[in-house]
Parts: sequence; structure tokens; C-alpha cells
Amino acid sequence: MLEDLDRQIVQLLCRDGRMSFTDLGRSTGLSVSAVHQRVRRLEQRGVITSYVALVDPSQVGLALTAFVSIKEIDPSQPDDAPDRLTHLAAIEACYSVAGEESYLLKVRVADPAALESLLQEIRAAANVSTRTMVVLSTPYENRPPNL
Repeated sequence: MLEDLDRQIVQLLCRDGRMSFTDLGRSTGLSVSAVHQRVRRLEQRGVITSYVALVDPSQVGLALTAFVSIKEIDPSQPDDAPDRLTHLAAIEACYSVAGEESYLLKVRVADPAALESLLQEIRAAANVSTRTMVVLSTPYENRPPNL
């Protein structure tokens, strides 16, 4: 469990990972050194795992987002699809899911032709069948957790 001050620090950093220790201290009522110690402890405990820059995919040539569910063709084979797909950079996330399919992949590509090519690569690399949902718009994404 997180203390209230730690929860507040995490929420602030989720909204702005570049927030300075001075600004964190101002927002939490703590000294800069106290905030620094708490952030370092949160990192060491694995609560804060990384700091990232979020980019607009369409601005970097990845205008098409899709969700691809995959299902093993031969259930007697090892369940190693995530390992077989790690080399495909277009796969942004891989989720193990309950239901008929085994995994749900979030992918980003330039256009429908690139998606078609990626689907072929996924099927060949992991020996799976796919079902694809193309994202039409994204009202929100990467929301900070409600702590």
C-alpha cells in the first residue's frame, strides 16, 4: 500500500514525468530532499518503473492503430507466441487474455497495406490465427491510474 504522500507524488508524476523535485515539493508540501528520497524509494520498490515520452503516432508515420487477437492453430504446441513476436516492433503491447483467443496485441502501422503485411508476419512467426479490429479514433489513451 502507498502512503497518501507517495500516492500524491505518483499521481503528479503520471501526469507530468518531467515535474521537478521543487514543483513536486511545492505541490505536496514536502522539502525538495524529502521528495527526492520518496521518489527514489518508489523507484527502488518498483512502483515507478520508468519515465517515457509519449508521442503522437500519426506525427511519426503510424496513423493506423489496431487490436489483433491471436489464437493458437495447434493447442498441443507450446504457448510461446509472445516470445515469437517480440521482434515485431509494430506490436506496441501484448496482453494475455481470457476467452477464445489467447492474446490481444495492440499494433501501430502506417496504413492498411502495412497492417496486412504485419498480420502475415504474425501468423507466420507464431503459427496463430488472427482477428483484427481497426481503431477509428482514440478519444483518450494513456490515462494516469486512479490512485
